[in-house]
Amino acid sequence: MSEQALQLGTITAQGEGYQGRLARSFEHPPADVWTMLTEPAAMAQWLSSGTIEQRLGGKVRIDFVDSGIVIDSTVTAFEAGKLLQYSWSSGKEPQRPLRWELSPTAGGTQLVLTVGVPAGEDAAKACAGFEGHLQMLAAALEGVPIKFPFETYLQARAGYQALLGA
Repeated sequence: MSEQALQLGTITAQGEGYQGRLARSFEHPPADVWTMLTEPAAMAQWLSSGTIEQRLGGKVRIDFVDSGIVIDSTVTAFEAGKLLQYSWSSGKEPQRPLRWELSPTAGGTQLVLTVGVPAGEDAAKACAGFEGHLQMLAAALEGVPIKFPFETYLQARAGYQALLGA
């Protein structure tokens, strides 16, 4: 798979950290994509087991059992079916905001994922990880969930490192 086929997003400096912006178009209605982002059984098909209380201030818990990583966060922006934001961190860790925005298109849904990465952390690694999960999301929407695509992750990480001049 080439970097172009990966549809790499952008990474820009923001404050003392970085912000990644990844966009995808899906041939599925926004309601279907929203379900994948927010419903526990659907989330488990492409992200990990977890729950999200669909309201501003709602609790977010995502448990990556295999790695031991647990995300305990709070919904910081919410508009049902259109916007979901929470931090990809727990407790006293630095904030790593994730912002999922959906908009309808003639053929389905445009998803824009904004990934905040604190200074001192590997922005290329973070964005590459989400490239893998977005590929998993696309497969799950088609009804054929896949395991994490490690080769995609490696190619995306190299592509993002190049964007950052690393």
